Amino acid sequence: MSSGCDVLVVGAGNAAMSAALAAREAGAEVVVLERAPEGERGGNTAFVGGALRMVYHGLEDIQQLVPDLSDEQKANSDFGAYTRENFLGDLAEVTEYQSDPDLLEIMVDRSFETYKWLGQNHGMRFGLMYGRQAFKVNGRFKFFGGLAVEAWGGGPEWSRGLFTAAERIGVDVRYSSRAVELLRDGDAVAGVRVGLGSSAYDLPARAVVLASGGFQANTEWRAKYLGPGWDLAHVRGSRFSTGDGIRIALDFGAIANGQWSGCHAVGQDLNAPKFGDRRIGDGYQKHSYPFGIMVNANGERFVDEAAHFRNYTYAKYGRRILEQPGHFAWQIFDQKAVPFYRDEYHIKEITKVTAPTLEELAKKLDGVDPDAFLRTVREFNEAVSDDVEFNPNVLDGRSTRGLRVNKSNWARRLDTPPYEAYAVGVGVTFTFGGLQITNDAQVIDTDGAPIPALFAAGEMVGGIFYFNYPAGSGLTSGAVFGKIAGTSAARAAGFR
Repeated sequence: MSSGCDVLVVGAGNAAMSAALAAREAGAEVVVLERAPEGERGGNTAFVGGALRMVYHGLEDIQQLVPDLSDEQKANSDFGAYTRENFLGDLAEVTEYQSDPDLLEIMVDRSFETYKWLGQNHGMRFGLMYGRQAFKVNGRFKFFGGLAVEAWGGGPEWSRGLFTAAERIGVDVRYSSRAVELLRDGDAVAGVRVGLGSSAYDLPARAVVLASGGFQANTEWRAKYLGPGWDLAHVRGSRFSTGDGIRIALDFGAIANGQWSGCHAVGQDLNAPKFGDRRIGDGYQKHSYPFGIMVNANGERFVDEAAHFRNYTYAKYGRRILEQPGHFAWQIFDQKAVPFYRDEYHIKEITKVTAPTLEELAKKLDGVDPDAFLRTVREFNEAVSDDVEFNPNVLDGRSTRGLRVNKSNWARRLDTPPYEAYAVGVGVTFTFGGLQITNDAQVIDTDGAPIPALFAAGEMVGGIFYFNYPAGSGLTSGAVFGKIAGTSAARAAGFR
């Protein structure tokens, strides 16, 4: 038996560390259990690009997070605004109105104040999403898709900053420590049994916060809950996200919630590793498809590449790729699209072919019917309408007409060689199914009652995302409910 603590946090990603900071700030003695060794710490947070979706009302709000904006940046940038109504509307639309409305409202209403808290109280740094969320048109950047602010340095720096902040205020982080079982005191949680190599010990706590991610790295659970074929998908992030926190909560009597058959899955390089590579981070993703076309093994387009901004389609198109013959696709571009490539198209670790003609490109697309591909491109080019001017910063309505699958925006003919193609497979980011929580982040049992002293946050909370996901909202959900869970856990431990 080990000496106990006030608040025990399971996990060490964005949600977990936000919880630890909040609980420690309230006065609680906090221990964080990180299953990974120190060199692989941080869960999925260490792999993300760092987009942060939040409510903001213009330059004044942006400056509260990014105070060192230059006069030139202010003059040459249109930050617009992203209102409460915008955020709620986007969440409701992409999740097909299935999400828990109370949790969505909390996430939206506390988004800005939570990031402000992390910045002002704990030294977290923010930047602007030039390049990914703003193209320069007529000498001016216009931010689009509800995103203007990102974690400075992306996920790796955000994770590092959270650990630095935790260390500064005295949070005890224990590595290679796996949560095996929740300890019980009657109906209440009383700590965690901790696996440490081949041994184990009991760590008592007055309150426990579970924030150890989804089950995306659990091959068996992916096949069981997501369905056939998902055991073949690769994992974009941590190899340690196997659903431990969900499992021990269910074993204790928690109720399952959310879309267990759903996940955030994207198109990423066909030859990306089985699990995330911290050296590459999120560089294996390939998300400039709105400015080209995607074809499957039959040489056919199978999605509207530009149904919306990438922010609102990329998390569901991974599933569409998995459904194709051979579970892969090729993204096709001409030179007009190259200036709009995201950074991930410039790394060395890519599966790419180029050719001076479409006919030669067709021969290089491994696994694709070349004649059908050429027919698809010819029909696409003939269907492009020139009635609308191309504008990458807005949903410009420049579309195709008469195709089985039309392209709704940014449609331009593939006619400017040399041509480029990128092979993509499926990368799972996180799963949508998990636990049900109250508005105070307390875990609910199978009878519908809150479990005393047990709280949860982050990817393991079900009921927030269904079917799809608007970019940047995962970090927001984790930070908002992490802070709430940490504050609630400290209160349960006797701190006000």
